[in-house]
Amino acid sequence: MDFLARTDFHITTWVVGLILFFVALAMANPKVVHMILRLDYLFIIVTGMALFMKGMDYGEGMLYGMKFLAGILVIGMMEMTLVKKKKGKPYTTFLVLVFVFFFIALFLGFKLPMGINFLA
Repeated sequence: MDFLARTDFHITTWVVGLILFFVALAMANPKVVHMILRLDYLFIIVTGMALFMKGMDYGEGMLYGMKFLAGILVIGMMEMTLVKKKKGKPYTTFLVLVFVFFFIALFLGFKLPMGINFLA
């Protein structure tokens, strides 16, 4: 499971997930895209769990746990946004929460030792 604990693989799954999310959000009937996005959720969770377990070696378990929780909340809010849109109900609140939790997870992911330091 060591090949799953790579930051670049996790970031790639997130980028694909975000692209699929916005494509599904823009489409009138996103049934197939939504199913592919749900499969990508599994890849995101598996790679995130592998990074979480690897991150325990750095002694920052609480921050990695908070990042993992923020990532799960992002996935949950993405799913809720698409389901609300499909049912024709207002989904703006969930869309805002997607961005809030995403930026929390992004900040923690780049701040922690296994992250990519853009300023160095």
